[in-house]
Amino acid sequence: MTTRTVRRRLHHGDVDGKRHGELFDSSEADGLSEPLLGNRVDDSSVPVPTLEDIWDDDERRKQHIHWTFVFSQLIAQWAQWLANIVLGSGSFIARLLPLSSPSQYGSNRKLLQPSLSPLQEARLRDLQKRLGVLFDGSRADHQDALKQLWRLAYPDRELPSLKSDLWKDMGWQGSDPSTDFRGGGFISLENLIFFAKKYPDSFQRLLNKRDGTRAEWEYPFAVAGVNISFMLAQMLDLQTGKPSTLAGVRFLELLADDEMAFDNLYCIVFLMMDAQWLAKRASYMEFNDVLKSTRTQIERELSLEDVYTVKDLPAYNMLTG
Repeated sequence: MTTRTVRRRLHHGDVDGKRHGELFDSSEADGLSEPLLGNRVDDSSVPVPTLEDIWDDDERRKQHIHWTFVFSQLIAQWAQWLANIVLGSGSFIARLLPLSSPSQYGSNRKLLQPSLSPLQEARLRDLQKRLGVLFDGSRADHQDALKQLWRLAYPDRELPSLKSDLWKDMGWQGSDPSTDFRGGGFISLENLIFFAKKYPDSFQRLLNKRDGTRAEWEYPFAVAGVNISFMLAQMLDLQTGKPSTLAGVRFLELLADDEMAFDNLYCIVFLMMDAQWLAKRASYMEFNDVLKSTRTQIERELSLEDVYTVKDLPAYNMLTG
């Protein structure tokens, strides 16, 4: 008997707009080593229990179940109480016992879900709603968002039609940008617009590849942004319920301070990715490795004990308005 849990994992290197995920087994059990029902043995020497014995056994079993339940509830309450103290933002114990780094236990290690304030709950719900919106090229508001991105990226150029080879200049794979949103959804377009509006200097530097010695075969800017949005959502465990990974739990602290923490973190990660790209002297086919390295770097920064806001992240200093 085999138990399998199937989830979806991102191909970070899928910048060709063709593949965005694969199915993989996140857990697998070998099953029982013995049959559920053993061979029956017919032995008349085995004593037959009396009704009194059966009643006593039943009472003992009920008492055992009762106290097991009581103790399990007490343990659960104590565990939650300790988690609230250890994971509480700015608490004394949290400073003495910082969360373990991803390099020690892995970024996917599950933690007890912390208690959230009403503000955190509301902001998390809003963010998860945004993550659930697929890009729809037939919607007028989604078309308008694409046009807005073009105007922010190229304020001195004429706006092309929604299907034009000019979109390739921004780093879309073809003449129709709507075909490149399959992995990231509408939030990935919102992230690009936020980046262009709030940090225009940093946005233009990446868009036009102004920094460093660039490869002959560069990563496509816009599609790389879609991949970053998708990677962040996966890393922060935002798809269902409350985040319970190390990075996700720490992100909730950032969300308490900043409603747009996800968008601001996106901008930081985009700059980190480009810096990794230059440091590795990477080319198009190495985008997968670069994004993996970037993920490791941001996970490490999120695990730092003194990070309670987006601005506390060391890489935040890379951003320029």
